[in-house]
Amino acid sequence: MLTHFLAASGVLGLLTLVPGPDMAVVTRRALVAGPGDGLRTVGGIVTGLLLWGALTVAGLAAVLAASPAAYLTVKLLGAGYLVFLGAQALWQHRRPAPAGRTDAGPAAVGSAWRTGLVSNVLNPKIAVFYTGLLPTLAPPQLPAPWAMALLVLLHSTLTVAWLSSYVLLLSKAERVLHKPRIRRALGLTTGTALIGLGLAVATTSG
Repeated sequence: MLTHFLAASGVLGLLTLVPGPDMAVVTRRALVAGPGDGLRTVGGIVTGLLLWGALTVAGLAAVLAASPAAYLTVKLLGAGYLVFLGAQALWQHRRPAPAGRTDAGPAAVGSAWRTGLVSNVLNPKIAVFYTGLLPTLAPPQLPAPWAMALLVLLHSTLTVAWLSSYVLLLSKAERVLHKPRIRRALGLTTGTALIGLGLAVATTSG
């Protein structure tokens, strides 16, 4: 079982490191409002993963993954939310900062935890991932519900470790990132990336 668990850890670790909506949302909150906001966003994302995990163990996520109408609804809601966050970032950084300005820039809007939670809950790919790939990684020696719960906890732990480390890396570069020109450029880049991710989510099939 240990070998199976280590293999599952490797697969989940690689999937966790792949940049996606979660990283883009965390980047935006951390850049706009600081590492504390970034970490709270991570907390919301992980809460979303645990919620998806609970739905998977209960069998409800499989219903969503198998229902084209339900999947499409969640997909469009998630895509719309990402586009909204991206447009919000572009609006906040639409003008260059006045000369000599050294503050942290525009304040983030809304709860960081809620932002992370909503962006993750409205990601139907998590439902597909948890109902499609995760069962293939489950140790066969354990009862299916326990094995799935173990893998969800592992995925959540890896997500906390990676995204929290990423936020701390951003905080280490605080002096550079707080320069108005760089902050604006990163804000515009992140906003564009969020809109691009939203459009990609909306147009991808399956």
